[in-house]
Amino acid sequence: MTVSLSTVEDKTRATIGVRLFTVLAWVPERRALRRVHSSHPHDYPVGGEKTVEVAAGWLERCITGQEPYFGPDSAAVREIFADHELIDRLGCGAVINVPVVDDGRTLGVLNILDAEGSYDDDSVAAARSLAPLAVPALRELLEETR
Repeated sequence: MTVSLSTVEDKTRATIGVRLFTVLAWVPERRALRRVHSSHPHDYPVGGEKTVEVAAGWLERCITGQEPYFGPDSAAVREIFADHELIDRLGCGAVINVPVVDDGRTLGVLNILDAEGSYDDDSVAAARSLAPLAVPALRELLEETR
């Protein structure tokens, strides 16, 4: 049985805490990220796409380099995300983005946000350990949309 993205959200909440949790699937043909799960569907609806309105360095780090991005404070969030005002209104000022990688291929990213100061390097390590749980669900979603 495939672990659902809701289960990944629940495990993330229990492990490191989360105020806003989304999962984005990477669509390499369009260099786009498609939202496939959201803890706040009104603000961040499933199906929404970003043809990456985030900093180029973020894309290089998370998608190409398959390394997490850690923004510990509101300044880091503002620097990377065009929608930082909405993120701030939701009470989020810290972010961990963790790539979901399957056999060397980036399938997507877990976006984990909470209040400024909520996360540290241990939180990033814990988030990284949760990312493989999303592989089966993301693989399934990507196969359905091909």
